Amino acid sequence: MKINKCSFCNKGNSEVEFLVAGNENVAICNDCVALANKIVKKNIQKDKQEEKLPDFKLYKPKEIKNYLDDYVIEQQEAKKHIAVAVYNHYKRIIHAHHDKNEVELEKSNILLIGPTGTGKTLLARTIAKLLKVPFTIVDATVLTQAGYVGEDVESILSRLLQLTNYNVKETERGIVFIDELDKITRKSDNPSITRDVAGEGVQQALLKLLEGSIVNVPPKGGRKHPKQDFVKSNTKNIVIICGATFDGIEKKIAQRLNTRIIGYQTDKKQVIDKNNLFKYVSPQDLKSFGLIPEIIGRLPVLSYLENLNKKALKDILLKPKNAILKQYEYLFSLDNVKLSFDKTAIEFIVDKAVELKLGARGLRSICETIMTDAMFEMPSRKVKSFIVTLDYAKKKLSQKLKVA
Repeated sequence: MKINKCSFCNKGNSEVEFLVAGNENVAICNDCVALANKIVKKNIQKDKQEEKLPDFKLYKPKEIKNYLDDYVIEQQEAKKHIAVAVYNHYKRIIHAHHDKNEVELEKSNILLIGPTGTGKTLLARTIAKLLKVPFTIVDATVLTQAGYVGEDVESILSRLLQLTNYNVKETERGIVFIDELDKITRKSDNPSITRDVAGEGVQQALLKLLEGSIVNVPPKGGRKHPKQDFVKSNTKNIVIICGATFDGIEKKIAQRLNTRIIGYQTDKKQVIDKNNLFKYVSPQDLKSFGLIPEIIGRLPVLSYLENLNKKALKDILLKPKNAILKQYEYLFSLDNVKLSFDKTAIEFIVDKAVELKLGARGLRSICETIMTDAMFEMPSRKVKSFIVTLDYAKKKLSQKLKVA
């Protein structure tokens, strides 16, 4: 029996170039063959992309630390801890794709503790820049327990999704920096018998992100509601870095060390560094401050950042690749103006930053106060150079901050 039409599209013999006959009076035309071939190829490519390991270079811990040294001043211990943790995390991803060993490696989330303006956020941002992975910063103070006014914990991942143009695979290898973690501590060391929707409740909700699980993410962020479409995302390969100042935790550390904040020699072998008690922080101190044990257990990498002294603050102004003064010099060079700073003016800026106790952020705000008028006037003036002197810096700062 002669077959006169395609069994798939029903086109007649005269409408197509040829028909390929099969068994039991079935045939397929050349158009349907070409279309089927495209569909098969597309699905094969999709399967390969899903199985393919995300394309990124695995840097060794020393390489990561050397890169951090170019952007972050001091904080050697924190750099070492974060370099090892990040290296082990992405090595773990490779292990999961290629190694059939029965040993399953768990993710190592990171908690950075230190005074404001010491470089916690900068460390996380610089790591993401090196690895070329999606990176987002989230303020823990806006998070509340599900069902209450505020943002759900899952909305943290919404920002990563938006950065990757809703590419789930790309999102699942990103880095999230949760700032102000200490602001969601519970009010006492005892378990709450009432709702603590902005404290302990948020900590409980964060557990699923920290431990690695599949969560429903609202694509556009905001509140969740039953009729909303969700994107399923697995957090097991997302690096969670938490930052906190834990203002007042020094007292708890001092109590545990059986000393006072002013410090003294506790025994003949150990001398307490009274100027930086953060280096002695332990999970016990975090628990007494108000973090629940479950959260502490899921933040195994605990590191500290030291207070920045005058030398460190001066280096921040001058040495990093994106040093503050280098940024101003570049801005002025775009207007063909050569900007320079007197040494005495630099020393003055550092002294004021130490006085204000705002760390590196204080440096930026002081420089901005001093440079605002110059940045306003210079583009309209035909000058080739501008020098920031001590007298100029004092004058501008005294006008804005009313300090001598």
